[in-house]
Amino acid sequence: MGANPHHADKFHALHRDFLILPNAWDPGSARIIETCGATAVATTSSGLGWSCGYPDGNAIPVEVLARATASIARVISVPLSVDIEGGYARDAETVGKNVAVILDSGGVGINIEDGNDPPDLMIRKISAARRAGEHAGVHLFINARTDVYLHALVAKDRMLAESVERAARYREAGADGIFVPGVTEPDSLRAIAQAVAPLPLNAMVRPDLPPAAALKSFGVRRLSAGGAIAMSALSLTRKLAAEFLASGDSRALSANIEGVTYPGLNALFKK
Repeated sequence: MGANPHHADKFHALHRDFLILPNAWDPGSARIIETCGATAVATTSSGLGWSCGYPDGNAIPVEVLARATASIARVISVPLSVDIEGGYARDAETVGKNVAVILDSGGVGINIEDGNDPPDLMIRKISAARRAGEHAGVHLFINARTDVYLHALVAKDRMLAESVERAARYREAGADGIFVPGVTEPDSLRAIAQAVAPLPLNAMVRPDLPPAAALKSFGVRRLSAGGAIAMSALSLTRKLAAEFLASGDSRALSANIEGVTYPGLNALFKK
């Protein structure tokens, strides 16, 4: 299939304003998300991994992720960004090769995270990803995620400064966006957004995250669902399956089907 250069350019352009980016985990969820009006779709590493039988945390084989990416890209007509976690390798050269595989599968953006690794390694990975995009002739959108807040990598009073410092280094390495999941405090969001500008700051949904309108006023330009939609879907699956096993009542299943029909869903997909 290969990445669509026009989709890559469109994905970059979407970050000029405030982008709400739902995260899909398979072709069905991606197609449904598109029909809801999404201008782009991202994958969630957790939800996609679970749907393929792997845990979250750099466990899914790249070839499995590539097949899943291609299957999603086949059914949607909007840009697709792929969460590649830590790039599935510690050496930058291999990360670059893995990014090339994702590009060939139809992704035009990536999410890559530092996790517990040193920033120097992340910088090399970003540079390798940028080279892979250039080699493919695609303006790959590299969303550089730092887990300072999410993993509490430093003391709480140092998290803001550490995030800003890492963001500056990742921007210098070639990142197109900065993702700081776990930060929810308005002053911190505002400070990070100002520090990383002109790159867009990406926030991730949390129970205590301010609403979208407030985030936009802080300077945040991208809001991701992360694994929240996938977890909600699996939670509902668990609830319905447990009720059905307990009662065998068909009405309980039918009562939870809202806004969709079998013919309507079937018509969303091409042969």
